[in-house]
Amino acid sequence: MMVLYGVAALALCMLAGTIVGEVLGALLGIDANVGGVGFAMIMLIFAVEWLRRKGHFPKASEQGILFWSAMYIPIVIAMASIQNVAAAVSGGPMAILAGLGALVAGAALVPVLAKIGTPSEPLPPLTEQEKQEA
Repeated sequence: MMVLYGVAALALCMLAGTIVGEVLGALLGIDANVGGVGFAMIMLIFAVEWLRRKGHFPKASEQGILFWSAMYIPIVIAMASIQNVAAAVSGGPMAILAGLGALVAGAALVPVLAKIGTPSEPLPPLTEQEKQEA
């Protein structure tokens, strides 16, 4: 039953992210969802961390999120495949420039993000009980 709470948290974040993406698209004058999946994942990260700190997110609920995190890449690929790439490219060089700008910005941020935080010791090996629970 607790696994369903993890899936429910994911579904609520996805719904909220989709709404935010649609509203952002409307504000920008674009007839598309702008970053809805990204907003959903960010909301999920913050929501789970907040619930975990408050002690309201049991270990079993994490299983629901772990299941869908394994499915994340295929879902994003499926969602991206419904975007009209041909129309975006034929719309002019702005789409290509925006894509290249995002690529350059992402690549430039990799070393910056890698330096955040202090190096820590690796996690200890799992105990036999933890291996059985996983």
